[in-house]
Amino acid sequence: MNRDSFYFLLLNIGHFLDHLFTLVFATVAALALSREWGVGYAELLVYATPGFFAFGLFSLPAGWLADKWSRDGMMCVFFIGIGLAAIVAGFAETPLQMGVRLFVIGIFAAIYHPVGLALVTLKWRDTGMRIASNGVWGNLGVACAALITGYLIDNGGWRMAFILPGVVSIAVGLIYLAVRWRTIHDDHKGAGSVAPQAAGDVSAAQRAMIIRVAVIVFLTTAVSSVIFQSTTFALPKIFDERLQNLAFEMSRGVARLIGSGEGDVATMIGFMAFTVFAVASIAQLIVGRSLDAFGPRKVFMAVAALQILFFLLMPGLRDGLALAVALGFMLGAFGQIPINDYMIAKTASGTNRARIYGIRYVVSFSVLAVALPLISYVYLNWGFDTLFRILAGAAAVILVTVSTLPRQMPGSGAAAKAAE
Repeated sequence: MNRDSFYFLLLNIGHFLDHLFTLVFATVAALALSREWGVGYAELLVYATPGFFAFGLFSLPAGWLADKWSRDGMMCVFFIGIGLAAIVAGFAETPLQMGVRLFVIGIFAAIYHPVGLALVTLKWRDTGMRIASNGVWGNLGVACAALITGYLIDNGGWRMAFILPGVVSIAVGLIYLAVRWRTIHDDHKGAGSVAPQAAGDVSAAQRAMIIRVAVIVFLTTAVSSVIFQSTTFALPKIFDERLQNLAFEMSRGVARLIGSGEGDVATMIGFMAFTVFAVASIAQLIVGRSLDAFGPRKVFMAVAALQILFFLLMPGLRDGLALAVALGFMLGAFGQIPINDYMIAKTASGTNRARIYGIRYVVSFSVLAVALPLISYVYLNWGFDTLFRILAGAAAVILVTVSTLPRQMPGSGAAAKAAE
């Protein structure tokens, strides 16, 4: 592996860890803390909400610092800071302590998306596939949060689900620092800044197109974030409720196969969630290649239609059918992720790209935080079937909105000039 490929690998590992850390608590709350601390699942979600607000709110200052100081330097802060915060979270004794520590995790987690995506989209061509490949690593982080945490609940305790990844993240941060030290040093001296991109005159029609794209990007970012958060955060609990029989039978079969006396149901639920997340992440590769080939309008409409179909099929299903349909709507939830990032990469100037991604993720992750009370309220009063119908409506809003996208995206040079 050459130095350039290793650099891209480190950026991808960062995306993996970012999503893993933000969703460890989702599985811990569903499968362990509600029993160990005697606190209901809906109530525990309240303590996760500030962390997701931090995840969004601090994206903008993180992007600003990256553009002004060093993008690679901010990545080192991300790896080491989130690792230390996760280790501290592993020693929480009360829901309030956990809530404060999840907030700190959210502060450091906010760094990755504006900074990591700016690095990915500025350094390499084939933008759609690079964003998609990087997104797959993030999705695997989502998947492994359920798998690793479910396994550790059965075999070591939930605290290690925070502590072990924290140690790994610090180690990766030190490796990243060693690999990128020269660049960070040059950035600090001003040698690593991105040169301004040339921009020609922009007509009134182009300016109006850019504004239209920007409105669509931020509106669909908000709505799609509700879908993504609701599905990824709630899926372990959905499986805990609806796949118990399947998980029990599968865990008994595995126990007989390996000669163990009793199956681990939590591990099996975590494994099924991992499998759905991992398989669904393949959708990002398909979407990434499709974006480069067909553009965002057609691809976004197809993904939204897929979500509507499977969300409407899900109510009332259990076990095998529920697992299959969950895979269907997760294909849509993961498939939509690279599309807005692709549109920003095609329209935003390089000198401001981290900040623009920061604004995008302020919107995205602030909505993620709002989605947690939504999940809690809907689940407490009507259950998950109503949530699926709400998410189908959200996907319909996206479908209608993206149908107004222009067939050809304005270039980043035009966008930069329009913003003057």
